[in-house]
Amino acid sequence: LVEYVKELGFTHIEIMPITEHPLDASWGYQTTGYFAPTSRHGTPDDFRYFVDTCHQNNIGVILDWVPAHFPKDSFALAGFDGSALYEHEDPRKGEHRDWGTLIYNYGRNEVRNFLLASAVFWMEEFHLDGLRVDAVASMLYLDYAREEHDWIPNIYGGNENLEAIAFFKELNTVTHEQFPGTVMMAEESTDWPQVTRPVWVGGLGFSMKWNMGWMNDILAYMSVDPVHRRFHHEQLTFGMLYAFTENFTLPFSHDEVVHGKGSLLGKMPGDEWQRFANLRLLYTFMFTYPGKKLLFMGCEFGQGTQWNFNQSLDWYVLDYPHHKGIQTLIKELNHVYQAHPALFKQDFVYQGFEWIDCHDVEQSVISYRRKGDHQELIVVLNFTPVVRENYRIGVPEAGTYQEIFNSDSNLYDGSNVSNGEVISEPIPWMNQAHSICLTLPPLAGIVLKI
Repeated sequence: LVEYVKELGFTHIEIMPITEHPLDASWGYQTTGYFAPTSRHGTPDDFRYFVDTCHQNNIGVILDWVPAHFPKDSFALAGFDGSALYEHEDPRKGEHRDWGTLIYNYGRNEVRNFLLASAVFWMEEFHLDGLRVDAVASMLYLDYAREEHDWIPNIYGGNENLEAIAFFKELNTVTHEQFPGTVMMAEESTDWPQVTRPVWVGGLGFSMKWNMGWMNDILAYMSVDPVHRRFHHEQLTFGMLYAFTENFTLPFSHDEVVHGKGSLLGKMPGDEWQRFANLRLLYTFMFTYPGKKLLFMGCEFGQGTQWNFNQSLDWYVLDYPHHKGIQTLIKELNHVYQAHPALFKQDFVYQGFEWIDCHDVEQSVISYRRKGDHQELIVVLNFTPVVRENYRIGVPEAGTYQEIFNSDSNLYDGSNVSNGEVISEPIPWMNQAHSICLTLPPLAGIVLKI
């Protein structure tokens, strides 16, 4: 695994919960052993060896950690001493009816200490580089997934879980103080404010937050036949209205390839060639859009079936050029991303991004600038299967622009419509003093550098 991840150019591995759990089908998200790596994969020392091997190869390790709920198994935490010790006694506060699990009583010092100790344990004992905290929204809202009269308001009459808020602030304060440089990432699916802002300014203190809005919008857009995409253009551009309100991660996680949702490849429309071209385009958009990147295993080579925890990934598909092309594309995107600070240095501030044109609805084309460390890249994305010849875009300065990445390259099993080098002209265009004329490949993205 380490050799494979390193070869493809990824910097971190995020592992789903390996905290001990009784039900295989919960994938670890119904934890009972908050201080124990599951014996399914070996001993605690085996896990230490895995983390150490990752670190020796400059790969960070992040663990999915689940303080939101726990299963009702009597041999674990439920009714621990015969009473509601870890959970609330009233099911309106102490039970997730949809999930069939119990909710921690974050108002109890002993419960908070238990969970804080677990977080510290994993970082201290196993030298993890961070935690991804699962189901944060379910903790923040007292009425999460509940009927109108099936929840109890807080002391001010609101739906905010004040004890959970205090817990998050303490959790992030403790982990950042004791383990500087570690990442605390929130899976938070609502518009709760200041999730990734410091505690001292009123935030929850997380390092990053999953951008579920962007993920849902872009997958909905990409699933539409290209001929109809002009009617859904806002799904490409809306995310920029809030892109810098939090420190976002762009997640294509396990949640998008299970429960009948199919694989990412399966969501793409068109014939076989178009589906793979769409997937290459989607990844190009992701890697050039502000925010850190997260990709679930199997997506890096275009697995055709949804994830099944009972069996291995479909590695055999790498014998086919379309799938091998996706894997090669991901490797190259990782290389381009890490080699150009414009793509990552200013991910969380508006100064790192500027639209060139977001209004070409009829042709379903967008273009933008990525900026950072006195460097700039230009990204142009064509979301239709039509080659756009003599497509003019404005550029910020005169010079020769080199195409450093093209998702339609034959290296990735594309049709190889390319530009090479393009010399700018002193023709004002799109509020820029200069412009260049491009040939846009079908269902593809290109990255240019002066």
